[in-house]
Amino acid sequence: MRSKSTVTAAVVALALLLGACATGKPPGGQPAVAVGGSEFAKAAEESAKFGTDAAPGVFPRTIKHAMGSTALQKRPERVIVLDGGELDNVVALGVKPVGVAFTEGSPVMPGYLAGKAGDPANVGTVNTLKLEAIKALRPDLILGSRLRAEQLYPKLAEIAPTVFSLRPGFTWKENFRLNAAALDRTADADAQLADYTRRAKEIGARAEQRLGKRPTISMVRFMPGRIRLYAAKSFIGTILIDAGLPRPATQQVEDLAVEVSTEQIGKADADRIYTGSYGDPAKTQQADVLGGQVWKQLGAVKAGNVRPVSDETWFLGLGVMAANQVLTDLDGLL
Repeated sequence: MRSKSTVTAAVVALALLLGACATGKPPGGQPAVAVGGSEFAKAAEESAKFGTDAAPGVFPRTIKHAMGSTALQKRPERVIVLDGGELDNVVALGVKPVGVAFTEGSPVMPGYLAGKAGDPANVGTVNTLKLEAIKALRPDLILGSRLRAEQLYPKLAEIAPTVFSLRPGFTWKENFRLNAAALDRTADADAQLADYTRRAKEIGARAEQRLGKRPTISMVRFMPGRIRLYAAKSFIGTILIDAGLPRPATQQVEDLAVEVSTEQIGKADADRIYTGSYGDPAKTQQADVLGGQVWKQLGAVKAGNVRPVSDETWFLGLGVMAANQVLTDLDGLL
């Protein structure tokens, strides 16, 4: 059981995140940080402690996670995933989920997972779960995160054993290991992460050999009502760090992202700029920015070093399979 103060802190952190995500443009024309760095430091430290002491193949086992601990009597077979990271994780481990919750901005099976995830039932979206649909699928394990569904955890735990990470995003490796512990596939997860790490280093080194240096890379994402420059504590941020590919100064912060207005888009300049769009691009400021004079004056734009990338992979994938696809994309782009 977590203390009342811990629960309160988590609720406050969630409120701050949701408030930041609702921001249309930075107040007072200044860049706005989406989430506080201190919260990230706590998330990384706590996430590293999750998992199980059970030996491979041994059940019952107890899984320590963001909501306390959960006992699993047998190896799960009917798994429901409540976000893109958990979806990526279970598929990477050879499990086809029986149910899945997609994001509002991409409510279909990600293309990079097509043909690998089976045909899971839709149980709502990450922000609007359908509890009756989840119950009807008779799961023996539910995987999600405290950030997304803390308030629903008691009801989900009544349906089936439920294991929550703290949050999706930059803790994706710890989340993968946590999900693997519940599925009794820890050795597989460790091997895949080791392979990913090796590939990341190789691709960074290869880029340096080709270009004579490691280029700075700027990640720009257009979302309804806001523009983000993704920073160190994001999924894509961790991949670029692992590959040894530097970021422009504006993105060298220990946060998820820096939000800028259309007038501040000059802060996105770098040797390479990669852009993503969440949901319908027409509902974002993408067209205004890309057609604007400030954008056209950026060094990367003038040099022809701007490319769009897959939002569902680079920003929404949140797992090792997406990370490996990003590395493949990067190798080609660089």
